Parts: sequence; structure tokens; C-alpha cells
Amino acid sequence: MSKKIETINPATGKIIASYNNISVEEINSRVKSARNAFEKWKNVDISERTVFIRNLGRIMRKNKDEYAALITEEMGKPIRQSLAEIEKCAWVCDYYADHAESFLRDELIPTEFRKSFVSFEPLGIVAGIMPWNFPFWQVMRYAIPAITAGNVGILKHSSVCLGCALKIEDAFKQASFPDNIFQSIIGDYTAGEALIQSDIDAISVTGSVNTGRRVAELASKDLKKFVLELGGSDPFVILEDADLNQTAYMATQSRLLNNGQSCIAAKRFIVVKDIVEKFTKLFVENIEAEVTGDPMNPKTTVGPLVRESQRQILARQVDDAKSKGGHILTGGNAINREGYFYEPTLVSNVSHQMQIVKEEVFGPAGPIIVVNNEEEAIIEANNSEFGLGASIWTNNIERGIRLARRIQSGIVSVNEMVKSDPRLPFGGIKHSGIGRELSEFGIREFVNTKSIVVKDITSKLLVE
Repeated sequence: MSKKIETINPATGKIIASYNNISVEEINSRVKSARNAFEKWKNVDISERTVFIRNLGRIMRKNKDEYAALITEEMGKPIRQSLAEIEKCAWVCDYYADHAESFLRDELIPTEFRKSFVSFEPLGIVAGIMPWNFPFWQVMRYAIPAITAGNVGILKHSSVCLGCALKIEDAFKQASFPDNIFQSIIGDYTAGEALIQSDIDAISVTGSVNTGRRVAELASKDLKKFVLELGGSDPFVILEDADLNQTAYMATQSRLLNNGQSCIAAKRFIVVKDIVEKFTKLFVENIEAEVTGDPMNPKTTVGPLVRESQRQILARQVDDAKSKGGHILTGGNAINREGYFYEPTLVSNVSHQMQIVKEEVFGPAGPIIVVNNEEEAIIEANNSEFGLGASIWTNNIERGIRLARRIQSGIVSVNEMVKSDPRLPFGGIKHSGIGRELSEFGIREFVNTKSIVVKDITSKLLVE
């Protein structure tokens, strides 16, 4: 492992802080302390555990401004979106504080036996390998249900947002959780690999497809449970009967949320040809109305990409489209200013030979794909290695539901952009992942679903 990790403000390119990379010995020590904490925490009644969870939600709201400013400083999200992220973290705390007890209550199963039931029991230490793009929310999304269920957590956060990792750990302390129920370790990818191979019981990962493959490879050696939430190339399907003004606005918000750096952002805009000209005009107008600039300014709606390397990847994808006949409708260039900014970009006349269509685009750029009818739209929507989210835009609700059932993804929204929601299961299929987070389904991912069967004892008098 390298000795130092630096965090950088993507709006300025300047170093924020420097951190020591954790050693394997220290990782194992942290895991041992987590194991000791788990042996006590698993026996705490869930009604008591939810008191701590609710306290954590209060801490999130109390420190909202501080946490949001740190998110924006470390990864460049516009400050208004960072504030919304912290509010969502408080919401997930409230949600599980309200519902976890019913989610994990024993379930009676009618059988011929005296009693048969299913018990949901914690697994132990659940490691989180988390990304930079929603640095508080994605941690809380995994940690809150896991810890409420009686597990303990160890986080290996992205090297981009180590300040956020430490603040989250501190928030658990402020909420008066017992020691070592939640810990953050500071390190690069080698620390994450060492954590997976240590004495933990399960792993939750949000990241790239390659990260998911590597985690699955390491975890499978000891048959450790894992949940993977990976990439997406979400289709945004616009049918001829959609409200185009509203749809163009929502297309803009979905593509540019988080500076275009979201797994569930709309990334392929599939438009029926009868309306493509009108929709495209409205889409371009909406894109050009967005405000790119200092992410700390409340008026800014699009900030920088997280790193120069990410900006170069996006530029490569856009330039590839240009070279293969794509038409740049707006944007198409890096912005010549301090930081890692790129113009919000739309590309038409695209094909499946272009990287901007084939690959996940993690930045403020998107292709417009023209189809003849709804049947072609569904075929195009499913023509991807990913299957995380999708949206359909139509004034016919029954039509939208019918087509939603045909799309291959974990989430489909009709007349709404795709969002994660504590009340609904979140996750994908195909290369977008394995397993689910959030809702009742998410809290049951990291438990032992145990069947218990009780039979009456009968005695017989033996007569010789």
C-alpha cells in the first residue's frame, strides 16, 4: 500500500487533505474490535437499536450544512444537491427506525408441526466498499439497514471522499452508538481487498462493473455474502403522447443530476421519430439553461467532474461520437477554467458503434436515439449490458405500465426520473448488479433467514 492519499477539490484542482494509508495489521485489528462489538450488539433488542438509528437521523439534520459543504468540496456536487443528500440520509434513518421491527419480526408458517416460523438473524460484520458520487447517501443506504438488523459495519470509502468517511464515523459516535458498531478505514483499493479477505461476514459494494467483479472474486473464495450495485446506462423512453415540455425538463434534470455522475441518471434518450424534432429542440433549450460553475454557489446546477481523468474519459466518448458522424447539438468541449469542468452535451445521429451509446457515460453528456415506434423503443431500451433503471414518458398510464413490465431493469419509472427511495427495493440485473438495497428486501439481504420447526413430544406406554 502507498503511504499517502490526497483528496482534491475538483472545482479548483487544489489538495484538500492528505491521509495515511491503513496497514493490513490495522485492518485486522479493526475487524477484531468489530467482532467483539457484534457479539453484544446482536443481543440488543431491535426496539433499542432503532433508538440509536433515530438519533443518527437527528445528527444528520443538525449537521446538514457542515456535511453538505464537505460533500461539495470533495467531489464537486452543487451545494443544493448536497443538502438534499443529507436530508435523504436522515430520511432513511427515520424509515428504518419506524419499520425495521415489523420487517424482522418472526414469520409464522402454517404446517403440521406445533410451530413453524422464520427468524431473521444478523450475519455479523458487513463491510461496505463505497464510491464517491453520493458519499453520504450510499454509505447510509447500506449501513442503516444492516446495523438496524443487528450487524456491525466497516466502511472502506473511495479515496476521493475520505473526509466524508470520517464525518460519517463521527456521526455514529455523536448518536451515542456503542464503540465499533460502525468504523471507517482509510486506504486505497488494496485496503478494500484486504478488508474483504479479513474475518468479515458479508460485503456491500456500490461501484463499477470491474470493481464488482473483483469483489465477487475475492468474496467467493470464502463464500461470503455480497450485494453489488454497479453501473447503469438507463434508457429514457419518450413516446409520441408524452408531455414534451415536462419530459424535456425532467430529461435535463435526470441527465445532469450530480454533474451527470450517477448510476441511475438517464443516459440514453430514446425518442419516437414523430416527436423527435420538437423534443430535441426543447431538450437543447433546457440543457443550455442550466448554470455551470462554482458548486458552492446555490445558483449553480452543474459543477465539475470529480477528477481530470474522468473528464478525459468523457471527452474521449464525445470525440469518438464526433469522429463517427455524431452531431453535437450543444456543448462538446471541456471548459477552459480552473477545475475539471465539461460543457453539458447532447449528441444526435448516433449509432451502436459509438462509445457514448455502448458504454456508461459518467458525466454531463447524452445521446439521442431515434426509433419508429414503441416496439422499437423497448428493443432499444433492452439493448444494453446494464439493467439498473429506466423511465417511460407517456400520457397513457396503462400503456406505461404495460411497457414497464417489458423493460429489463431493477427499477422502471413512468413519468418520473429514476430515484432511490428507502421505501422501495433498489438494485439492478445483468451487469448492473446482484441483490437489493433499501425497503424490507434490503434489510433482509444481510440476515440469516432461519427456519425453526417445533414438534410436540409424544410419549407412548410400552406394554410387554
